[in-house]
Amino acid sequence: MSTENLPQNPEQPPRKPRVAVVFGGRSSEHGISMVTAGAVLRAVDRTKYDVLPIGITREGRWVLTADDPERMTITERRTPDVESLAESSEGGVILPLDPADREVVYSEPGSVPKALGEVDVVFPMLHGPYGEDGTLQGLLELSGVPYVGSGVLASAVGQDKEYMKRVFTSFGLPVGPYVVIRPREWEQDESAARKKIIDFAGEHGWPLFVKPARAGSSIGITKVEDLSGLDEAIAAAQHHDPKILVEALLRGREIECGVLEFEDGPRASVPAEIPPVQSHAYYDFEAKYIDSTPGIVPAPLTPEQTAEIRRLAVEAFEAASCEGLVRADFFLTEDGEFVINEINTMPGFTPISMYPKMWEASGVPYPELVDRLIQAALRRSTGLR
Repeated sequence: MSTENLPQNPEQPPRKPRVAVVFGGRSSEHGISMVTAGAVLRAVDRTKYDVLPIGITREGRWVLTADDPERMTITERRTPDVESLAESSEGGVILPLDPADREVVYSEPGSVPKALGEVDVVFPMLHGPYGEDGTLQGLLELSGVPYVGSGVLASAVGQDKEYMKRVFTSFGLPVGPYVVIRPREWEQDESAARKKIIDFAGEHGWPLFVKPARAGSSIGITKVEDLSGLDEAIAAAQHHDPKILVEALLRGREIECGVLEFEDGPRASVPAEIPPVQSHAYYDFEAKYIDSTPGIVPAPLTPEQTAEIRRLAVEAFEAASCEGLVRADFFLTEDGEFVINEINTMPGFTPISMYPKMWEASGVPYPELVDRLIQAALRRSTGLR
């Protein structure tokens, strides 16, 4: 019997792109990464995308987690932990290393590995080392899986504050005075390394900011008022990174600007101002995340100042070869000059974080912002580009 005239099965609807939201990680910003990821999980359009939440424990194990953003919040001034959301205490998620295969596998000891389906794009909501610094980006490049945000080079530059400043200087962007103490310097001659900082203070004055060279969220940073607090500040910074950065105080206003990659290239948001925090020595971790100190959006600047900082933010984005998104942080000095402090290639991304707030004030609401970043990643190939 011929089958030519039999009714055909209707076509299956096209498969929705699958987004793996990856969060947690081995850095000191583990908990903030989870808070950020929870906000993204709430905002992703589930009619448009399938979502696979993957957590990385503080020890570096990749695990399947509950898709439960309500448990990924700061509670009683404490940040969450991936282990509390893991579906198993032993199982792990394995990414493919074959660019022709995007099938993610879940494996438990003594069990047959379980295929979890293909992943079309990764949204890496990780902050700090082992996630935001190019290491995860390199893994995803090897896997051939597109991902949100900057590539290996820009991520590494954006994480290492010394080399970030060196790149900016080479492109003619203004940076403030700083000095670096590398691990070998400290190990070989602590006295000489300490004197290097003291001489820097003699040239630029106290207070100084002593910080880990490759950390974020203001973790490990100390504002040092005089020589008596220097050793304790060095130890606090080295707890997070053996390489430390010491910066001179720049007197002025803290201004931030968001950069987002559109189809025709990067554009800058309206800027925001971080006002002085009366109960904190500076805009530290608790002021940012625990007390949620509000910024001023848009920043009260002249039209000329607004145009200038937006231009500089895009220049910083391009100088570091960034992709997707960046938050650029500046000081507006008492002389009326903008000095770039740093860029964040994966900035805080909760709805109350400054980056989304700046874009909301620029006409891009939070869900659309998330969607734009996913779509940009899906358009972009891995490999040299």
